[in-house]
Amino acid sequence: MAIKVGDTFPQVQLKYIPYDSTDPNACKSPQILDTKTDFAGKKVVVVGVPGAFSPTCSIQHLPAYVTKYNELKSKGVDLVVCVSGNDFFVMSAWGKSENVKNNIIMAGDANGDLGRATGLSLDLAKVGLGSVRLTRFVAIVDDGKVAHLDIEPDPTGVTVTGVDSVIAAL
Repeated sequence: MAIKVGDTFPQVQLKYIPYDSTDPNACKSPQILDTKTDFAGKKVVVVGVPGAFSPTCSIQHLPAYVTKYNELKSKGVDLVVCVSGNDFFVMSAWGKSENVKNNIIMAGDANGDLGRATGLSLDLAKVGLGSVRLTRFVAIVDDGKVAHLDIEPDPTGVTVTGVDSVIAAL
């Protein structure tokens, strides 16, 4: 069963590689993002996508969050997290290719922990992308509680999870 507005956002530990502005090509050691401790007392936008570098994610979804990051911050957002069923190295490379820098945490959910905990997993084995992926969603998490949640009816498109919908909900 999928999480819903009013629920406590599940505690999982995701991994990401911090961006290093002094050496943008560096591949640092992965860090832990704990959704309980790191979301506590903060307003967080969690953008779930099926796969890094995929056409919809790379053309329609993530770039708008990068472009409108400052607008999200002006609306009181403390942290933006983009998470996919890819590993943290792939997410780091995707973030670099999209010029995310330190603005958005690019976290990997390669084991499907977030997908299972939220009920927002997607089986894409039929199309060769594996059986543990996230569906396309966006959640506004305010001090650990789901304040807003949109799930794409068709994860191959971006109709309700785009940044403009999030800005309107803030």
